[in-house]
Formats: sequence, structure tokens, C-alpha cells
Amino acid sequence: MSSDDDALSWDGDEDRIDSPSPRVPASPPRGWRAVGKGSEAVPPADDDAAVQSAPADDDEAVQSAPAEADSGAPASLGNAALVSIGVIAGVYALYVVGWALGSFRLRDVQTAGGQVADVMFQAAMWLGMAAPIIWFFVTMLVTRGSALWRRFAGLALGILLLVPWPFVMMGMVGR
Repeated sequence: MSSDDDALSWDGDEDRIDSPSPRVPASPPRGWRAVGKGSEAVPPADDDAAVQSAPADDDEAVQSAPAEADSGAPASLGNAALVSIGVIAGVYALYVVGWALGSFRLRDVQTAGGQVADVMFQAAMWLGMAAPIIWFFVTMLVTRGSALWRRFAGLALGILLLVPWPFVMMGMVGR
């Protein structure tokens, strides 16, 4: 070895250089599969063994694909779905503001007497303000594992049902 090679080696490396041992490639991480030249030598990951033993018939493979997809982690949302959910969350936040403004304005106009009526109005006012938040989070929780269209249908239904009517009918100023 030259002096340049000595600087790049450790004491005892000579026997490794002289007798190279066959290198066994490590298996890929879970969910990955080796492809390309020399991928036959790479042992499959634990979950790839079931995929390799899958039938070659396209119909059977298509039928078994949803079962394999359900067994793993839930699929992540696409960019368009995330942006859409963010816009819908903004609509729900505006509904909370609308319920608050309309309810406080309606409270000033309310002339019904009695403590029972006041307590009922306060409860309805705060429930009206909390309803969009509750609807959004419950819909996101309940539709967590279902199809994306069901999540959007539930959120759209909430947009239709939770319109802040006190704000729509009276506005900021009132009549």
C-alpha cells in the first residue's frame, strides 16, 4: 500500500481488502420494495411476502388490494382535499363569528322577561356559537376512516344547516 492508502485505512483492514466477502443486501424498510438491477438478491420486507405470493390474475389482485390498503395506516389526503378542508374550516369559523355577532345583537333586542327565558336564551346563544365547531370536529372524527366524499358531504350538510340566522336576519345593525 502507498502512503496515501495508509492514511485512509485502519489497522487491521488489510485482511478485509484481500478477501472480499459476499455482501448480502439488507431488506428494505416496511412498505418498500426493491426494484431494478440486482433487486432479486434483496430479501423482501415482512409485509412484502404477502404481496409477492398474490395471485397473478388481475381480477383477484384488484379485489385483494383494498384489503391490503385497509390493513396499513390510513391514506393521507391530497393537496386539493387539504386546501378544501381548510376553506371549509374557514367557513365554519366565519359561522362562529356570525352566530356571536347575531346573538349578541339579538340579546340586546330581546324583551322577554323572566330568569328562565334569560337562561334559555343564554344557553341557546352559546350552543349556537359552539355548534359549527362541534359539527366540524365530530364530522372529521366520524368520517376518519371512510371515503373522502362522505367527509365533504357531512361538512357541506353542516354548512347548510348551521347558517347563523340571527346575523343573516338582523345583520350587525338590526332593524
